[in-house]
Amino acid sequence: MKKLAPYIPVVAVLVMVAIVEYINGRVFICKCGYVKLWHGVVYSSENSQHIADWYSLSHIIHGFIFFGLCWLLLRKWAFAWQLLMATAVEGAWELFENSAFIINRYREATISLDYFGDSIINSVSDMGFMILGFSIAAKLPWRITVTTAIIMELLALYVIRDNLSLNVLMLLYPVETIKTWQAGA
Repeated sequence: MKKLAPYIPVVAVLVMVAIVEYINGRVFICKCGYVKLWHGVVYSSENSQHIADWYSLSHIIHGFIFFGLCWLLLRKWAFAWQLLMATAVEGAWELFENSAFIINRYREATISLDYFGDSIINSVSDMGFMILGFSIAAKLPWRITVTTAIIMELLALYVIRDNLSLNVLMLLYPVETIKTWQAGA
């Protein structure tokens, strides 16, 4: 139990994000009434509503990136403190991602026309995938971590015509040609 004590604040962040999302009107589970471990259909009302989906890869990559940043900037901090910092940042992103501002931005600038935000279970799972990515990056040599991130980006690009890189680009600087390509035209 003593070994787990430093990670209690990480769990507290997950719980706090879930509570804030609930207060902000997010649904706990998919409006379909059930929870799936995997939902692979991006263009559906159930996307971002279940435990895992194609965007889970992006959250694992968030963990890789956050570990890299912690290694560069917070190297003297204990692993648990670095993970807490990364989880807090990911939690802040989940809250921002599920704000009306970002939901509307996704609808206007990306192919996510019917996007209405994550369910709470998906949001907390996304944070869990970031924690997984952070933990993996802490164990693997950096070259393997970077190679894994590139493979995951290429896989998502091939399968769903979207990935973390395109998602960021399209949110910040939408490119009509990419949006058309993503739509399958």
